[in-house]
This record gives sequence, structure tokens and C-alpha cells, in this order.
Amino acid sequence: MGDPKGFLTTPREAPKRRPVDLRLMDWREVYEDFPRANLEKQAGRCMNCGIPFCHQGCPLGNLIPEWNDLVYRHDWREATERLHATNNFPEFTGTLCPAPCEAACVLAINSDAVTIKQVEIEIVDRAWDEGWIRPQLPTVKSGRKVAVVGSGPAGLAAAQQLTRVGHDVVVFERADRIGGLLRYGIPEFKMEKARLDRRLEQMKAEGTLFRASVDVGTDVTVDQLRADFDAVVLAGGATAWRDLPAQGRELEGVYQAMEFLPWANHVQQGDIDAPKISAEGKDVIIIGGGDTGADCLGTSHRQGARSVTQLEIMPTPPEKRTEGMPWPTYPMVYRVSSAHEEGGDRLFSVNTTEFVGDADGKLAGIKIVEVRRGEKGFDPVEGTERTLPAQLVLLAMGFVGPEKGKLLDDLGVELDERGNVARDQSFMTSVEGVFSAGDMGRGQSLIVWAIAEGRAAAAGVDAFLTGRDVLPRPINPTDRPLV
Repeated sequence: MGDPKGFLTTPREAPKRRPVDLRLMDWREVYEDFPRANLEKQAGRCMNCGIPFCHQGCPLGNLIPEWNDLVYRHDWREATERLHATNNFPEFTGTLCPAPCEAACVLAINSDAVTIKQVEIEIVDRAWDEGWIRPQLPTVKSGRKVAVVGSGPAGLAAAQQLTRVGHDVVVFERADRIGGLLRYGIPEFKMEKARLDRRLEQMKAEGTLFRASVDVGTDVTVDQLRADFDAVVLAGGATAWRDLPAQGRELEGVYQAMEFLPWANHVQQGDIDAPKISAEGKDVIIIGGGDTGADCLGTSHRQGARSVTQLEIMPTPPEKRTEGMPWPTYPMVYRVSSAHEEGGDRLFSVNTTEFVGDADGKLAGIKIVEVRRGEKGFDPVEGTERTLPAQLVLLAMGFVGPEKGKLLDDLGVELDERGNVARDQSFMTSVEGVFSAGDMGRGQSLIVWAIAEGRAAAAGVDAFLTGRDVLPRPINPTDRPLV
């Protein structure tokens, strides 16, 4: 335990966000730099509990008390080792994860949790700045080939683990760049793509091969895939979006969030000058109150929307934990993201009943009604109907599972009762040699679960190919082991 009184004497300090009027002028990440001395004091708030429940909150089993203590003691290099021992991509989780570890922090029982997520991102950022992160090369090559279908966090984690122990890994991605939703779903202001690109360069140096613009099942048939590779990892995510089949859904101006968000990323990549779907000068309605909705909100602000309103069918969450949200579970409380801080309205307990069009067949507004929870769902409240102006509606209501198509059909994998790819404890599907990791098998979930499942699936693949129960640790071409 670094500072035995730290949790008593040091108040929680979170990173400051850049002023709203300034950050809306660019697409950079919203947080200001965090002073190193302050960060070390924050790490000193960790109590090094006898039973660290932050481990229970983190699917990766991150060694949180260990690297907190090392940061407090100024041993950042060793903290980097401990951080990467369980997590391939701490910069992804450090920027995107909602931090269930902090909700499970013992200090959070009656005080403010340790700033675990901030310590994590500062460790990995310094590790990159200092040159401590280098390619990890396998000691031997196995001669076995593995195909990873999908290049999101689950696919990348599986690919890196398998490459590092000597297998020849090829990652297939149907988009024109590698990264999955990290590339074209997450806005730049939430995670700058330089973080992704430097990891991809590390993976290329380790030997992982990437093939973008390849739709497996069509461009590469399942027969070719099975003939060319000894094992396959399905990591295509849960990309089948939930729709809203209300009257007027066909009107021009009603889009899915994932039809809208990628265009902004293409602009930031320099592919196009302006997005093909833009919020500029429009009254925007976002249906869905989760993270994807917040991403649409921040993107709409930066594109110059006239107004933005976010709708949620659920009631307004409580400000603090209730009896139904006991520690150490993740509390569903009212949260204000950076995008919410930037403006717009939030309406809870409302349902959309109709999309309203103009004489030209374009969206002009939506009809909504207040609702209350009933015995069989949500019941409309009589007399609360109203119409909101809207020239752009974005559906951000989550995802219902993996896309059903040639890949899954031709492989013949079984699905579970929720429509996800079924798999056993080794993450193998009903087809021998075919594995599944991340949202494709789990359903829509957190990035930390995707990375954890990618690592677990890699262990299953390695055991299938070699009979090993544990993946050996690779080495670095240096005089000292590095991450």
C-alpha cells in the first residue's frame, strides 16, 4: 500500500475537460493534460484491499492495486509491465470503458472511488512517450495459420495473443481500414485514431497480417477460409442494429446511428471534405440514451446542428445508488458525458409514435408521447402527445446480435437463444476449429469484455492447435523484457 492515509487525506481529482466553446471547434479528445504529480497522489488513494473488488468489476482481471502502488512509488516502467500483463490495449479501455472497476472500488462504499481509469491511461501514454512499448516477438513459429474475422477490440486482442506465441495470423476486415468500431464507430473526440494506429503498427511489427476491404463469406468464401487456415476466430461484433418500425420510418432524414457516425470519421481521416449525412443547420433528434446516442450528440454539436434532443424511453435515472443497485454492482445512475455537457436537451420516459414528413417526402418532425412502465411494457400517458421539429433523426437504440448472412450460414455455426453465435467454454463454436469472441458471441457489451474474450478465445485456439493449456510469454529483441 503506497500511502496508508491516502484515501483519507487526498480527495478524488478527475481530469478537467477543455472548455466547451474551444473543444467544439475541433475533433481532438476533450480532456486536458493531467499533471503527473497529481496522478501519483491519486494512485496513492488505493487502499490495496485484502480482497480487491475492483478485480471483480474488471472482466480482464487487471492488477489494479499493483500498478496503483507502483505509480505512487514513481516506478512507472514496472507499472507499465503490470498493466499490460492482463490488457493488450489499455489506451482503448482507458478512453472508452465506463470503468466498472471504479464502481466496484471498496473506497466507493462510502466515499469517492479511486480514479482507476485515469491512472490506466496515464501509464500507457507515458509508456508510449518513453518508448517502453515495443513489438513482442515469438520465440518459435508453430507453422499453424489462424484467420481472425473482424478487427475490433476482440479480434485485435485475439490476433495479438496468437501472433505472439508463434501462429501465423491474418485479420480480415470488410471496411477499408482496420479497427472495426474503434475506427468508424467511435468519434475522434472520444478516442483519437492515433492511439489505434500505433497499436496496429506494433502488431504489424510482431507479424500479424491485415487485409482490409475483404468481406469474408463473399470476397473470401468459407471453403477458401477453411482450406487456408487451421483455425478461425469470428470477431465481427454485434452489428445488427435495432430498428424502430414506426409510421414514416422510410422518410428521408431517418438514419441509424451507424449510418451517420462513420462519415464524420472519414472526414477526419481525410477521405472526404464533408460527411454525406450531416447535422449542420438541422434540428436533430437522437432516439436512444446510451453511449452511441452520446456519440451522435457530440458529433452533431461539432457539425453545427441547430438543436439536438436526445430521447430515452426509460425514466430519468437516480443521482446516486439505490437499494436495487448495491455495491459493487455497476450503478445505473444519471450521468453527464462530455457530449451532454456541450448542449442539447434530454427527454426521459418518452416514446416515438410517428415520423412526420413534408410534401416532398422528407422528414419534418416526430410525434412523441410520455410513457410509464406498465405490466407488459410501457403505456402511453393520455394527453401528453406532441410533435418535435426534426430534419434528422438518428436511431441509437443498440444492437440485437451479429449480422446473419453468408458467413454464418455457410459455416453452419449454431446460434444461441438470443441469436448470438453459440460457443463452449473454450470459445469454440459448434463447428470444430471455428471460435467466437466478443459481441458476436456475447451480444452487445463493453470494450473491456471484448478484449477479455479475445484473449480467452486466443487461449482456446492455441490449446486446440498445440495441446497447450497456457499461452507462453513471448520475448522482446531487447536486453530487458518489455511490454
